[in-house]
Amino acid sequence: MSDTTDTTGTAAADGTAGTTDAAPALGVRKAAAAPSGARRDRSPTASPAPPRSWRDHPLHRVTPWLFLAVPLALLITFTYVPVGNMVFYSFTDWDGVSPDRNFVGTGNYTELFTRPELFRVFFVSFYYLAASVVQIVLALYFATVLSFNVRFRNLFKGILFFPYLVNGVAIGFVFLYFFQDGGTLDSLLSWFGAGTDRAWLGTPESANTSLAGVSVWRFMGLNFVLFLGAIQSIPGELYEAAQLDGASRWQQFRYVIAPGIRPVLSLSVILAVSGSLSVFEIPYIMTGGATGTETFVIQTVKLAFQFNKTGLASAAAVVLLLIILLVTWIQRRIVPDERVDLV
Repeated sequence: MSDTTDTTGTAAADGTAGTTDAAPALGVRKAAAAPSGARRDRSPTASPAPPRSWRDHPLHRVTPWLFLAVPLALLITFTYVPVGNMVFYSFTDWDGVSPDRNFVGTGNYTELFTRPELFRVFFVSFYYLAASVVQIVLALYFATVLSFNVRFRNLFKGILFFPYLVNGVAIGFVFLYFFQDGGTLDSLLSWFGAGTDRAWLGTPESANTSLAGVSVWRFMGLNFVLFLGAIQSIPGELYEAAQLDGASRWQQFRYVIAPGIRPVLSLSVILAVSGSLSVFEIPYIMTGGATGTETFVIQTVKLAFQFNKTGLASAAAVVLLLIILLVTWIQRRIVPDERVDLV
């Protein structure tokens, strides 16, 4: 009886103990079998905030304008404000000295267009326009020749570009003595037995031709550098392919160089036309506008500072500006910029 009871109690005790010991193990197994997502759902953690980019900073949109502030201030102060004042003066009779500026409306423009002598000086610009054509042709020729392997080409580049570096006033005085009676040109011609009794600056035709020749000598270097840079920017593989195909120098210029420098050539033509309309320093230094060499800009300067007609001179300057803008716009419409793709 006691044995049975002891055995049963022992068994009961062992069973209770087994049950109690197995419960934690079953819970551990259930926890281990639980999916990881459920465990994360029970204990969520906050995701880290993304790093803040400079594009989100309030100063991001203001920074470009901070860099442009000084250039824009200089441009507005020394370009647009003077142009605005010039337009305002063109509607007044200001003499350039007195503080009184009486409004005259379009009177200055009416006087400018009704006096033929004020517009006759534009015919002088045709000499410089013809000289610009010669200048562009010569610059393009020298740039094409010196873009290939030529002996002493760096020396020739410096010689051609050097006149553009010299001050215009100095060039005017140098050629003033060059063209005077018995000067350098007459001495050179006497070596070849030519007559030296010609006054090169004495008649309108010879004077304007001489002055236009000086402008060719001075400004050819600028166009030469522009053309040379454009030619050298053309890929060398195109020249090699043209040589393998048996293309001559003229064919290389026509089919490779000319299409490749079209934008620069268009820019040079625009500069030549605008420059021929606004010639000033060379004729002003050499002749002062005498013997029929007066240009529109020289006339404008005389109206302002010699005859004290600043209002009329301002109207002339506005008209010249509008003519240059109109010519440039027409030229851009006739010869628009096109994307050049030689490959």
